[in-house]
Amino acid sequence: MNTVLVTGASGFLGRHVARAWAEAGHEVVGLGHGTWSEAEWRPWGLSRWVAAEVGLLELESTGLQPDAVVHCAGGGSVGYSIAHPAEDFARSVGTLLAVLEFVRLRAPGARVVIPSSAAVYGNAARIPIPVTTPPAPVSPYGVHKCMVEDLCHSYGAHYGLPTAIVRFFSLYGAGLRKQLLWDACQRFARGEAAFMGSGREVRDWLHVEDAASLTLVAAGQATPAGPVANGGGGSGQEVRAVLERLRGAFPLAPPLSFKGPARPGDPEAMVAELAEARAWGWRPARDLDAGIADYAEWFLRGAP
Repeated sequence: MNTVLVTGASGFLGRHVARAWAEAGHEVVGLGHGTWSEAEWRPWGLSRWVAAEVGLLELESTGLQPDAVVHCAGGGSVGYSIAHPAEDFARSVGTLLAVLEFVRLRAPGARVVIPSSAAVYGNAARIPIPVTTPPAPVSPYGVHKCMVEDLCHSYGAHYGLPTAIVRFFSLYGAGLRKQLLWDACQRFARGEAAFMGSGREVRDWLHVEDAASLTLVAAGQATPAGPVANGGGGSGQEVRAVLERLRGAFPLAPPLSFKGPARPGDPEAMVAELAEARAWGWRPARDLDAGIADYAEWFLRGAP
């Protein structure tokens, strides 16, 4: 592969994907909404940034015939999908359909990598969760990710379009300004430490750099059958334990407390079985304790 298009390249996952592919020797073009100066996108490995919505006309207007597409654009929040289901559908399903049509019409043979989500599983009965688990999403976000996967398999079956799907679990890393670690750092900095839920909820954490490396491996596995792999650290961690490690960087933070039900759409336990990803030759490399320490340090530096 030579030219790689990364949609949503200015986002948290997208920028790390762009850098990983550039460091592997590929020319990386990024496309997404919003302004992003060359001084900002150059350090992430991009050779070009296209400020545009992810639509068929916008993709065609780039003049690209990429060898691979990593579709990092799309909805990224369970809470947002519950409050704005139509917008989340457009962001996730609508943009993916545009990418598949673009590849079908303008870049036949390009491999497409789709970052999906463990949200497709819902409250899975078996932990760790194998990819053979029937989808049972409990949020619009999860439903839309199921639709995304179905579209990939449809385009593979009808047009021979090669795809690979990675169901990511709990991504984290310096630069992430949403979700649990970001919310917790803000609370600790204010001298607060009260959280919803029981604290016994179990999550599988994967550093964003490991996630980016998995997209590279997945591209080599893309076929019209649309193979699926889980992307996680492979071990569950209670939310309370993760927050205790993070709280250690905030000496004035009070003891943790938990109250009330979990947020709507949040399953009790999410742990990845990694058989497929390991068969592809991938292993997570980043240590969770070190990653949490890095995140706290980044936040305390002012979250640049």
